[in-house]
Amino acid sequence: MKISNLIEDHQGAGEDTFASDIRDGLSAPTKSISAKYFYDDKGSELFQKITQVDDYYLTRKEYSILSDIQTVLPRKLGLKEIDIVELGVGDGHKSRLLIDGFLAEGCQVKFYPIDISAKAMELLETNVHERPGLEIEGIVAEYFEGLSHVSAKSDRNQLVLFLGSNIGNFDRGFSLEFLKSLRASLDKGSYALIGFDLKKDVHVLSKAYNDGAGYTEQFNLNLLSRINTELGGSFDIDSFQHHGFYNPRLGTMESYLVSLKNQEVYIERFGQSFHFDEFEPIHLEYSFKFLESDINRLAEQSGFRIVEHFSDSDHYFIDSLWEAI
Repeated sequence: MKISNLIEDHQGAGEDTFASDIRDGLSAPTKSISAKYFYDDKGSELFQKITQVDDYYLTRKEYSILSDIQTVLPRKLGLKEIDIVELGVGDGHKSRLLIDGFLAEGCQVKFYPIDISAKAMELLETNVHERPGLEIEGIVAEYFEGLSHVSAKSDRNQLVLFLGSNIGNFDRGFSLEFLKSLRASLDKGSYALIGFDLKKDVHVLSKAYNDGAGYTEQFNLNLLSRINTELGGSFDIDSFQHHGFYNPRLGTMESYLVSLKNQEVYIERFGQSFHFDEFEPIHLEYSFKFLESDINRLAEQSGFRIVEHFSDSDHYFIDSLWEAI
């Protein structure tokens, strides 16, 4: 498996962006840290543990959908060769299902997993291997930088996978802008398979994002450890607590770290201290949930047509197949 590390090629700029985003987020009246910084190597490992917890239904439900459409999807597209591009790969166990389906139908596949984490590529290599009919090039990059890299190399039809309801981590406005940018990155006739977590019982949602094993809390607190390591921070990890809840007005799970006392945190990189009041939150993440009508509207507004919605038996989750028009 070949790996192209586009982040490593301009590592200094990436480090500066991380530092400036942290400084800006902690200096704001309402403190926040972008969820895109969850996924350093340790964060990627912890997220894989979260996906294996029973209450975290998202991975299990989506996997059942992908198993059901493993051969349906290649027959529906009817292509002899295809570039499968996955945005945010994890360990690759979902994409492997679909790749196996295309190969079984005699389709030649070039697989381009794109992830900001080099560790994710290492995990991927344990689950997805080159074999007859399948070539793999892993790309360590931001999503659209990686897509541009793929488009410059190939003129084949693409199937872009954006699974796991990652689209829900964007607010309503940005999710539309993201999908418009995705459409602009694709040729007419290419496809996207996008995972959407549906609105459901609030107790089911709450258990999924507050797992009893404590992996979600570790995952969130790892952000503070990353700041300590990379920016010379002095966060006392034990002085912050994870808090996740469902906001029915916005239709989203919200995730915060809450300061358990009045405290000052010094970050050497900035030569600056940041004050936290007792019970002051740091906003980390939204996880928006969808109605089927929301999905239909997003597709129409971003320049796609819906080919088909695929769902699980409980109708908890939808993987929606879109075509660029």
